[in-house]
Amino acid sequence: MRTFYSVVFYLIIPFVLLRLLWRSIKAPDYRQRWRERFACYDKNFPQGVIWFHAVSVGEAEALFPLVRRLLQQFPQAKFLITTTTPTGSARVRAVLGQTVEHVYLPYDTPSAVSRFMLCFKPVLVVIMETEIWPNLFTYCGDNNIPLYVINARLSEKSVRGYPKIPSLIHPVIANVKCVAAQTQEDAERFIAIGAKPGQVRTVGNIKFDLEIPEDIVKEGKRLKTSVFNGRFVWLVASTHKGEEQIFLDVYKEIKPNIPELLLLIVPRHPERFAEVGTLCKQNVLAVVTRTSKQSCNLDTDVYLADTMGELKMLYAAADVAFIGGSMVPVGGHNLLEAAAIGVPVLFGPYMANFKEIANKVLANKVAVQCHDKTAIVKAIQSLYSDVDYRNLLVENGKLFVQANRGVIEKLCGMLAGEIRADEHRRS
Repeated sequence: MRTFYSVVFYLIIPFVLLRLLWRSIKAPDYRQRWRERFACYDKNFPQGVIWFHAVSVGEAEALFPLVRRLLQQFPQAKFLITTTTPTGSARVRAVLGQTVEHVYLPYDTPSAVSRFMLCFKPVLVVIMETEIWPNLFTYCGDNNIPLYVINARLSEKSVRGYPKIPSLIHPVIANVKCVAAQTQEDAERFIAIGAKPGQVRTVGNIKFDLEIPEDIVKEGKRLKTSVFNGRFVWLVASTHKGEEQIFLDVYKEIKPNIPELLLLIVPRHPERFAEVGTLCKQNVLAVVTRTSKQSCNLDTDVYLADTMGELKMLYAAADVAFIGGSMVPVGGHNLLEAAAIGVPVLFGPYMANFKEIANKVLANKVAVQCHDKTAIVKAIQSLYSDVDYRNLLVENGKLFVQANRGVIEKLCGMLAGEIRADEHRRS
């Protein structure tokens, strides 16, 4: 079955490349470094690496504290981080710089995987969240390379789909040494698609162990004072196509009742910055962009964050935060950063990617779920007029994040054991 999968993958590569070219029209970075996606390199890399894979920005941000911890614990070790997207790549370089090696994940063809593995010769492979690549996983099993899937989660859709191809999935999952699942439900789902109970552990969600540097918070407070002039800031984070118009409509409805309201929009993808700016102007709203370095005046309606890697700082400058990707069927994004920084959190009806966290924050009165525009209007107005309500959500949010921390400690213990075992074998 894996042979059939590989043949199909080879056949669709021209279409995959066309998709990269299409995406590069708006995001030119997709046109760059394409040879890395076939594991073709023009330089030599260190071998014997500890390899982590994080798809994009969200997974990379969650991974950074763990990698930093292991870098401190094993300063002589060599680390590699791969991503799939240019935005994820940019965050790896911005945050970790030259302390780690970085390339794109190669496509899951036997030839590309073999070239990649022979180039880096990883001694430990750690995959974040949901990535299951048959040829990559099989190579690890055939060559006795310990393979971990951490912060592992599976959607209901995947659980329905994977059992339909057991001859492919069961042998692939057998190559995983440990699945460190986010929740008991995720653990049971991995067992349902073929993992053995002894392979799976429920560890928790690494995203609770996020780092909030004090200087980032201070920078956000300065931004609110100097650039936003102390206005009431409603931030909508990681928005997707189709969402911005919803928030602009809500803003126009609320503005007469809250004259000091400022809408801060942070699009999820940089290729949409210009598109969102144009949409604001089409709605006859005055826009100031982050890159313009201009301050907002009383006539400014929208502050457009057309930069990457500043979301934590922007949360610290906000009075209320709405988590994007949740008003359209994308599945939502991580709300824990906002809660940890201390801003009241709102989100929409589509939170499939963070289902358990969404349920828990609602149960603990950490956030408010808004199912439509009317609910958003009501929530913003309530939070604006009721300071005690805002403070309650902030306090509950910080307590909730603190109570669920400690996952990195568990993962470090697991992975450090593998690293020490490799060092012992080499000595």
